[in-house]
Amino acid sequence: MSTPPAFRRLPRAVREQQILDAAVRIFSRRGFHAASMDEIADGAGISKPMVYAYLGSKEELFTACLHREGTRLVEAIVGAVVPDLPFEERLWRGLRAFFRFVGAHRDGWAVLYRQARGERPFASEVAVMRSRIIEVVAGMLARGLAADGREVRGPELEVMAYALVGASESVADWLADHPDADPDAMAGRMMDFVWTGAGDLLAGRSWRPPAAPTD
Repeated sequence: MSTPPAFRRLPRAVREQQILDAAVRIFSRRGFHAASMDEIADGAGISKPMVYAYLGSKEELFTACLHREGTRLVEAIVGAVVPDLPFEERLWRGLRAFFRFVGAHRDGWAVLYRQARGERPFASEVAVMRSRIIEVVAGMLARGLAADGREVRGPELEVMAYALVGASESVADWLADHPDADPDAMAGRMMDFVWTGAGDLLAGRSWRPPAAPTD
């Protein structure tokens, strides 16, 4: 006669992280709908009732995964962008932290960027995270441009921040599918795009459409 498996007693915070680790792995590979609580419980090495007891329903568990991975990503970027450094170095450090996070947490990135954005109940959680990153980038751009004596209006600054974050997300999504790619090299590519390619814009020299033909 078989006996039920014995589970080692762990502090609640440790057990919750263990469950979240397993859930992120399963959700990243199978998506929210296809993933099962049985798989997640097996991955965490505990019973399914314990998963419900610690983190609630499947929807609550997925939301907890989003919150943890999003918080980790934002903290990695904010922690890297030291306010007293020159603008160029802050931008480089922020991009490098972003791509290093994606390289080290590919499952977490898949949950945030691929699995959650198309799921209506969870899109708001991702939107909050993304807004925080855009806010950090916009503040960094504003301080950097102000140091060069240039004042940028709100809408223009917001567009620049959205463009930088959107381009970085696309490159990060590519990185997530290429395990051999170097996150620091991807950050360098984005610096080429932003610092070199957009140098005129950052210096206040904007492109103008050609004059309309007169004939």
